[in-house]
Amino acid sequence: MSSSHSHRHHDDHAHGKEHSHGHHHHGHHHAPTTYNRAFAIGIALNITFVLIEAYFGWQADSLSLLADAGHNLSDVLGLVLAWSAMFVGKLQGNDRHTYGWRRASILAALINALVLLVAMGAMAWEAIHRLQQPVPVVGSTMMWVAGIGVLINGITAWFFMRGGDSDINIRGAFLHMASDALVSLGVVVAGFAYIICGWSWLDPVMSLIIALVIIAGTWGLLRQSLHLSLDGVPEHIDLAKVREYFMSLADVRAVHDLHIWAMSSSEVALTVHLVMPEGHGHDAFLQEVTEELHDHFDIDHPTIQIVAMPFTRACSSPTSSPLIREHHSH
Repeated sequence: MSSSHSHRHHDDHAHGKEHSHGHHHHGHHHAPTTYNRAFAIGIALNITFVLIEAYFGWQADSLSLLADAGHNLSDVLGLVLAWSAMFVGKLQGNDRHTYGWRRASILAALINALVLLVAMGAMAWEAIHRLQQPVPVVGSTMMWVAGIGVLINGITAWFFMRGGDSDINIRGAFLHMASDALVSLGVVVAGFAYIICGWSWLDPVMSLIIALVIIAGTWGLLRQSLHLSLDGVPEHIDLAKVREYFMSLADVRAVHDLHIWAMSSSEVALTVHLVMPEGHGHDAFLQEVTEELHDHFDIDHPTIQIVAMPFTRACSSPTSSPLIREHHSH
């Protein structure tokens, strides 16, 4: 029996591991370090805006501006959460946390989605109350303060737009800021309509529409982050294709105990038992398989165990015959 645990990820150098595979990380996604700047600027801009919005909301006696200031404060907390999760995720593992704290980025995305859904639910509830009792507002103050909000939230969202496809923690930050830009735009439109037509009902109606749009958009993030936090197979990986690849390898008779899960919001791990009666588990074979998994399936941390005859019962298959070319995983 031989086994290989290969780590091919962006902090190899921090762990003192050098690879001589000669492969570049093409087609492989990791949140670049430039996000540190994006988070720092985003947090600074948003804290400034919260203070401006709270002050003018208080001056204009505008409940909608004060409520939006409170909502923007929750965004600052969301950004701090996502940023700290990125830092925590880079901490090296120890005897108590052998994988380090990578899972923090998945949990941050999950909390971000929950906070956003609760905030939008509260906003929808407030909008329904406002529809029953419309409140006069200061349209001009609403417009220019919310206009600043569109600009600040739009710029912050743009910083995170690129990484949203490959990292759900970054996608959470992007969704949070983009939804805020929408909310602020709604306040601008409502303020304008109030000045022109005196429609005080448009403010709550606009709030309600925006809340429903954001809830629909955030639902996917909640579902995905919950799935990954429960060790689900990441959506971009087809487990059946990975299994087919293993079965196509020369001398592999069976595939047992195939597990694929997300270690963080941008790194994937795999463990598998390959039944190879000829015992061809030499380093060249393991290196080739490791590179193939990395380049074609975006899997960074494979642990491959080669056995000539299985000595453990194949999970969830009590009467498994290892010498038949079977397709087994769970």
